[in-house]
Amino acid sequence: MKKGFHDLGIGAGLRHPHFRDIMETAPNIPWFEALTENYLATEGYPKDCLMEIADRYPIALHGVSMSVGSHDSLDLNYIKKLKKMIGEIHPVAVSDHLCWTGVIGINTHDLLPMPYTDEALIHCIRRVRQIQDELGVQILLENPSSYLAFKGSVWEEAAFLNTLAIESGCGILLDINNVYVSSKNFGFDPKSYLKHISPDLVGYMHIAGHSHREGYILDSHVGPIPSEVLKLYHETIKTIGPRPTIVEWDEDIPELSVLMKEIENVKRTIPTGKATADSERMRDESF
Repeated sequence: MKKGFHDLGIGAGLRHPHFRDIMETAPNIPWFEALTENYLATEGYPKDCLMEIADRYPIALHGVSMSVGSHDSLDLNYIKKLKKMIGEIHPVAVSDHLCWTGVIGINTHDLLPMPYTDEALIHCIRRVRQIQDELGVQILLENPSSYLAFKGSVWEEAAFLNTLAIESGCGILLDINNVYVSSKNFGFDPKSYLKHISPDLVGYMHIAGHSHREGYILDSHVGPIPSEVLKLYHETIKTIGPRPTIVEWDEDIPELSVLMKEIENVKRTIPTGKATADSERMRDESF
């Protein structure tokens, strides 16, 4: 993590429809998160825009293809491309997900759930260490949204992720909407989930909207952010202290001005009270 990262405030996911407005108007958004795979396979317009925006704003790289939980060999070609991009963009953070994305070399382009077992934990610790050694940077792993679980799991997801971060040296990208979505899909208390996450491991956070389907909630990243997600976000801040945060809006993407209003709305509703002394201390010592 780069020095000063914790002071970035609330930024936005960088999306193609907003490229021109960002480059022409230089909006008052403190930082952006770019989806890594959108730029790895191209040297054309998207990559040019990313490079120009990265010259003006701090950028985080957020990927979906590390496949930390897969038993396939690590895709070193992917890691090589990512390392090259890190050298070009100089991101403030590099992140991916606690999941697997394919098997026998086939990418499903989906964030597939994992069994939370001792064997899986040992495998992921080794995998994350290898990835960080190859990249030369610390990575952050995001808690996924969940729609099914394995009967063989012996760990709660939050405890699994927290232990993985401690043992591998990675950090956590805490997605508040994903915590809420999974809690509703599986009937657990989201506050209990958050109690298993060590504040000093949390690098930054995601907040987003979701969609109600028949019998479950889908992490669709449609806005505006629901009040129940904002409430959980506020309670998290009160507990662990503020963190840089990205507003994700990926379905029915609005004009940039609407996204900026949503960011301002989040800012206005953030509680002004300080976190506990312990969480303040851990935040200052982290990363």
